[in-house]
Amino acid sequence: MVTENEVLQVLRQIVDPDLKKDIVSLGFVRDLRIENGAVSFRIVLTTPACPVKDQMSSEAKRLVSAIEGVKQVEVVLDAEVPHGRGMKNNVELPDVKNIIAISSGKGGVGKSTVAVNLAASLALDGAKVGLMDADIYGPNIPIMLGVEKYEPQVYERKLVPTQAHGVKMISMALLAAPDQAMIMRGPMLHGVIRQFLTDVAWGELDYLIVDMPPGTGDVQLSLAQLVAVQGAVLVTTPQTVSTADVRRALKMFETVGVPILGIIENMSYFTPPDMPDKRYYIFGEGGGKKLAEECKVPFLGEIPLGIEVREAGDKGVPIVISSPDSPQAIALRKTAEEVARQVSIEAMKPEFVILTRSK
Repeated sequence: MVTENEVLQVLRQIVDPDLKKDIVSLGFVRDLRIENGAVSFRIVLTTPACPVKDQMSSEAKRLVSAIEGVKQVEVVLDAEVPHGRGMKNNVELPDVKNIIAISSGKGGVGKSTVAVNLAASLALDGAKVGLMDADIYGPNIPIMLGVEKYEPQVYERKLVPTQAHGVKMISMALLAAPDQAMIMRGPMLHGVIRQFLTDVAWGELDYLIVDMPPGTGDVQLSLAQLVAVQGAVLVTTPQTVSTADVRRALKMFETVGVPILGIIENMSYFTPPDMPDKRYYIFGEGGGKKLAEECKVPFLGEIPLGIEVREAGDKGVPIVISSPDSPQAIALRKTAEEVARQVSIEAMKPEFVILTRSK
């Protein structure tokens, strides 16, 4: 007769590659049932974007099937994104599990494009995602999501964010005339960021992605002061000018106590449509990866150049949705998985969360 202990013992052979512990000790195995040789259980991961979830499920099924007396095995994959560092600062957002800042040292590196596609990718994986456009002076997220004509509604004294492609979003561009210049100083910017955090009906979110303005100014400081940011993702191009500015941004986040989740290199190379095996490194080669190695932070991926990315942004449909088989979309999807992985690693650190072990 198959016992619960036998099943759990074989499942202890499966080790999460990032958390370095077996899935039983981590409490990932839930709802284990054994009846007449039929075994069923859930594997509850820390993110729906886990890049090894299919391998983990297959290995679990193989191991349990090898137990004498087991006739059938059913494995259900699920995900519960853990709460991150906790909301210890001035603003409490109990329904928002993880806040991720997407930043860069300079403009023109495609930071907003990356932010939109990361958000859309995580939503495609089944996560609950919000996107806050904190680039107050140059808010372009509504155009990239195709909702620039949306007029926000108010419900119970809170702004209702627009939803597009599975992502909830708020932006100053939705609250001002299209040609209105955003003329604000530090205190006003701080007030806007606070309002976007507290006066928007975000609801339950696994990830709130914040598209930051370029540089190391008031908005970055306000976000770090108001909430506990789970981590920052820095976007760069390969060229030296860009990586030098990202290095400054990295030091700024370290100074205010925000962990660095990693570096994304955008516009890494260009492949002509009629020459799929040819790569042109227009902005240099390997700058982002080299910077990540020097600063000892994860390198999250490289995104190739492509006219499809620009067309998708202009049409208001992220490329991960409009052209999912394109090299750019595939790279962005993999990068989103890496971001989710780093968030889980950060969130599962003992000083930030107490693991719940259940069978």
